[in-house]
Amino acid sequence: MPFVSVRIVKQAIAADPDGKKSRMANGIAKSIAQETGLPPGEVWVVFEEVEARDWFLGTENVKSLRFHDA
Repeated sequence: MPFVSVRIVKQAIAADPDGKKSRMANGIAKSIAQETGLPPGEVWVVFEEVEARDWFLGTENVKSLRFHDA
């Protein structure tokens, strides 16, 4: 079974985390299924939400780069 780990900045999906994760998981599973011939139900997708202040691009965290009001 394919296993996909998705790390995402929590604030990027804050408006509708359950809905956004569900839509992303469906798209990921369908894409892998299409390319491998496996059923989408055999694709594992796991989300890890990371706070923007804990994710860095070089020396600056994502909160300061993208989510000034978060």
